Amino acid sequence: MNYEQYLPVILFILVGLAVGVLPQVIGYVLGPNRPDAAKNAPYECGFEAFEDARMKFDVRYYLVAILFILFDLEIAFLFPWAVALKDLGAPAFWAVVVFLGILVVGFVYEWKKGALDWE
Repeated sequence: MNYEQYLPVILFILVGLAVGVLPQVIGYVLGPNRPDAAKNAPYECGFEAFEDARMKFDVRYYLVAILFILFDLEIAFLFPWAVALKDLGAPAFWAVVVFLGILVVGFVYEWKKGALDWE
């Protein structure tokens, strides 16, 4: 079996691991370590911790997370399209123009409804 064909994949994995792990190791080794009460306090969702796990909290946290995921995924669809646009031609261009138009309408709707306002 010829293992040379797997060399690019192995290099890609090793570089990905190095990019992910190396900055963390460097930060841990070279970074200052001065803990205090504020740094060690639990932090979640922008408000103080509470005792009761069943306590209700504002639905805007969910709404912001869903909107982020929605618009982030929509933009992620544009990268493969941009790479292949020359091969796809005009119909693909106009399809994405419609797609972006719908995305903008949704964004304006959310903006006008106040979903993006944070009090």
